[in-house]
Amino acid sequence: MMTKHTTRCFRPAASSVGKRAMLLSGVALGVVFAAAARAQDATTTTAANTYKPATPEVVIVTAQRRVQNLQDVPISVQVLSGATLKRLNIQNFDDLLPQLPNVTAAGEGPGQDNIVIRGLSLGAGGSQESGVIGSFPNVAVYLDDQSAQVPGRNLDIYAVDLQQIEVLEGPQGTLFGSGAEAGVLRYITNKPDLEKYGGDIDLGGALTEHGNPSGNIDATVNIPIAKDKFAVRITAYDDDRGGYINNVPGTFVRQSTDIGIHYAGYTNNVPGPPNGQNSVNNFKFAKNDINPVRYEGVRGEALLKFNDDWNVLLTESAQRMDSQGVFYEQPYTSGSNPVKLPDLSVQTFEPSFNEDQFENTALTINGRLGVLSVVYDGAYLVRHVSQQQDYTNYARGVYGDYYQCQSADPAKGLKAKCYSPAATWQDHEQDSHLSQEIRFSTPDDWRLRAIGGFYYEDFTVAEQTDFNYLTDTGVFTPVGPPQGVTGVTNPNTRSPNTGFFTDATRGYQQYALFGSADFDIIPNILTATFGTRWYDFSDYEQGVYASSFGCNTEYGYAGPTPCFAGASSNLTAKHLHTRTYGFKNRANLTYKVTPDIMLYFTWSEGYRPPGYNRRPPIDRIDGEEGNYEFASDSLTNYEVGYKTSLLDHRLILNGAFYLEYWNNTQASLFAPGVFGNLAFTVNGPDYRVLGTEIQATGRPTDDLSLNAAVALNDSKQLNAPAIASSTGGILPGSTSVFAPAGGTLAQSPAFKTSFRARYEWTELSFLPYIQFVLSHTSHERSNVGGILRSPGPDAQQILISNFALGQLTAFYQEPITRLDVSAGFTIGAWSASVYCDNITNERGQQFITATQFVESIIVDRPLTGGARLTYRF
Repeated sequence: MMTKHTTRCFRPAASSVGKRAMLLSGVALGVVFAAAARAQDATTTTAANTYKPATPEVVIVTAQRRVQNLQDVPISVQVLSGATLKRLNIQNFDDLLPQLPNVTAAGEGPGQDNIVIRGLSLGAGGSQESGVIGSFPNVAVYLDDQSAQVPGRNLDIYAVDLQQIEVLEGPQGTLFGSGAEAGVLRYITNKPDLEKYGGDIDLGGALTEHGNPSGNIDATVNIPIAKDKFAVRITAYDDDRGGYINNVPGTFVRQSTDIGIHYAGYTNNVPGPPNGQNSVNNFKFAKNDINPVRYEGVRGEALLKFNDDWNVLLTESAQRMDSQGVFYEQPYTSGSNPVKLPDLSVQTFEPSFNEDQFENTALTINGRLGVLSVVYDGAYLVRHVSQQQDYTNYARGVYGDYYQCQSADPAKGLKAKCYSPAATWQDHEQDSHLSQEIRFSTPDDWRLRAIGGFYYEDFTVAEQTDFNYLTDTGVFTPVGPPQGVTGVTNPNTRSPNTGFFTDATRGYQQYALFGSADFDIIPNILTATFGTRWYDFSDYEQGVYASSFGCNTEYGYAGPTPCFAGASSNLTAKHLHTRTYGFKNRANLTYKVTPDIMLYFTWSEGYRPPGYNRRPPIDRIDGEEGNYEFASDSLTNYEVGYKTSLLDHRLILNGAFYLEYWNNTQASLFAPGVFGNLAFTVNGPDYRVLGTEIQATGRPTDDLSLNAAVALNDSKQLNAPAIASSTGGILPGSTSVFAPAGGTLAQSPAFKTSFRARYEWTELSFLPYIQFVLSHTSHERSNVGGILRSPGPDAQQILISNFALGQLTAFYQEPITRLDVSAGFTIGAWSASVYCDNITNERGQQFITATQFVESIIVDRPLTGGARLTYRF
């Protein structure tokens, strides 16, 4: 059940960091009040302080690769302008999520989310190994015109100096390609201004209930070096967010009820004292507020204008995100006699961290060839991730004792013996993405107008994941890859504690041709659009996975070091390479009832790339050499929508009704008792989503602005396929590991809404405001498993039992209601605000998972109060 912890929005700082944060806030407000006192003597007020638009602002988007008014775009688009992002204090993806009614996410912390649009999700696995064994996301993430999505890890771009964030809903495969199967999330940066020198500086400080303080600073400067010809824009930021999860002291003790312990014939000495054979404690690592996260980065842009027709923009972005600890709470300790843990607490036994950094270089050339506009976009993105996480609870899993215990030998008088259960996994991932696109478009005022072009990309994901759970090191030969295998990033023998590792490189090259044409059947009234994209994918995977299963000298291994035997495989030798090609299409019919009312119908198709498993998921069942590949899935969308400007443009009301069919879905499975100790991706059930969404923006008065949005979705599983053999038939005796037909999708709440109200007025030289933001998400399930349950003390044993049986467990996630309030004022070049986020201190359940072999609930940041100061120049 979701809990509520009411407390004050501000409390005394409890550390030197807190004192510095509050001092920063106090100085900020003091400076503004001093400026305000001087300004009260002024007899006039600047236009910047008094101007408030009488109608909602006109929103310009490039969702169809043209500059258009949002009200003329026949697809569903959510837009948050740069000004709105600042008003809502949005800086990272977690801040953004409550404001997007048809967007949810599943993941285990910053930069580890799977973004979901319109509820099209089967759930999410752990981030370990996700780069080379997981599905590519079905939502594309774009930084300007560079796509940046990788499996299991969203690019968490810090939201500073942005023109706007756009969410394009529904398949966008025609203009945005394979990653945009369910939609697109676009971060669009501000570009250099060729005429005006200016910029701003932001300072902020915050206190979090049950956590450490936070502080941030960012600055932007725009410099026209040669007026109207050449300008640069530079942005830098540093945001240090305090942690709020406590690692409470405790001892992990093996139990005779652990699923795998019977293999060793080990009987725990409970109630005897813990010892080195049956336990490990976390006393070295137990402390409060273990999960701080820091964002730091810089972005530089240079714009050169040759003439009215041609200009060049060069952008360089770099960001580093460093998060410590874990971002979930554990309601109970693991084992058959669980103990309830305090609020916002875990019991982990090894350090956890995630270091995630990227660099992106982008070049955009805008020009004109006769009547045609031409745009070239080229970008090269490199991303590095280094992560470690506690994995001690693996000892309770199906095969944990094989790597940590020695079986009894009655003939020699030896009893079963175990070693420490302490374990971690370490993941090192490097991604690179080169993309190039050139597109041509006719003038926007032609009756028949078109846009088309050519796209090329080269995407590589190289990942090494070492599972360090082998503690019975005396009888195992260390593992490592064979010499000379291509695709591995680390050719060396692994640590003696590494019981399993994957070291592989996957990637693809894509060539695509795309085009879209609009024809005004009745000028300014009725328009038909048809678009298509021809794509040609060439994907591959190389490398190895290796297990110390089969490397135990007591069971007969007498080979060399490193061991590469038993349950190990040389993927490079399997020649995993597939070519996929075809067309994806879109059609629209747009009807302008009046200049202010538009109706539209859209039919669109989306897709995402195929991938490979490390071993066919079926060879455990029938022994034959099966198919390593899982195929593309596809999405078909039927949408009827409306865009309206009413009441003399004081009310903008947009909405859509949609029916979507998601077929041949890429589904991840982890069922050791059925498929062995590997995770797999297979093509699973088909789903149907029926939904509607409404967005309203209005100004009832010149001082009051209102924004509301709501999304309702009804999803249904249409079938429950069993695992097929490599010949295409259903395996004899196999049953579906999926939920029965009729179930719902994961991360697909039936109802999600957001509402915000902002009241601004003029008082002397001030422009004060007060703002309320309310969001609500109905209950949802964590994945599509057939067994739905709420978190509870028996969850640990049930989960591991279900893993063994091949059954998927879905957690019931409680509804979330969140209220944020803020107030502040602007005077001249200065602005100041105070805010209180999650004012009722709800423990909103964003995601529940057991991928680390323990029930884990990712919750909202607790109540946080802060202050912010901005100076514009």
